[in-house]
Amino acid sequence: MPIILISGANRGIGLELARQFSGDGWTVIGTARDVAAATELAALPQTSVLPLEATDPDAIAALAKTLAGQPIDVIIANAGIAINLAAKPVEVTRADFLKVVRTNTFAPLALVAALKPNLLAGQRKVALAMSSLMSSIEANNWATQYTYRASKTGLNAVFTALTQDWKPLGIACGLIRPGMVATEMTNFNGIPVETSVAGLKKVVENLTMADAGRIIGYDGADVPW
Repeated sequence: MPIILISGANRGIGLELARQFSGDGWTVIGTARDVAAATELAALPQTSVLPLEATDPDAIAALAKTLAGQPIDVIIANAGIAINLAAKPVEVTRADFLKVVRTNTFAPLALVAALKPNLLAGQRKVALAMSSLMSSIEANNWATQYTYRASKTGLNAVFTALTQDWKPLGIACGLIRPGMVATEMTNFNGIPVETSVAGLKKVVENLTMADAGRIIGYDGADVPW
C-alpha cells in the first residue's frame, strides 16, 4: 500500500487524515511538535510519529536524515496556524504576520524540498499543501484575516511555481482546500472534520499529473484565486 507523510498530524484535520488513510491500509508517517503528546496519532494502525517543528530548518533537516532512503508516495504539508483572524489593519503586528507566513508559506516549501528524494523514490510522487478559500483574491469580498490570507495566497504562488519546476521529474504538486472545518482553529464552527477529510482523501487518491497546479476543494471543485 502507499506511504503518506502528513505534517501537523497530531490534531484536527491532520489527525483525521492520518486516521482515514491508515484505516484504509496506507502506511502513515505523521509529524508532531510534541511526539509524546501525540497519543491518538501513535495509536493508529500502520502509523509512525516523528518530531517536527515546521518552521525550524534544523528540525526539517533532522526529519530528512531520519527518512533517508524511505520512499514516500504522498506528502501533505498540513501544519498551519492562524493568529487573531479578526484583527483590524492597525492591530496586525509584524511579529504575528511573519510567524504566520513562516508557518503557512515557507514551511510547506521547505518540507517538500527536503523530502524530494523520498518522493522521487516513491510510486505516486505527489506533493500537496493545505490551501484555503481565504487565499483567493478573486473571492475576497469581505475584510479581516490579513495575515492568514497573505500566507495562503503566498502558498498558492509557491506551489504553482513548484509545479513547473517538478513536472519534468514526474512529481505532481498541488493544493487542497478543506473548507471551513469544525476544529480548534475555527472554534469548532464549520463542517465535520470527517466530512472534509473523506473528500480530501478522495481527491488525493484520484490525483494524477494532469491535476498538477490545481487548487482542489474537498468537494472536488477548483478554488478560484
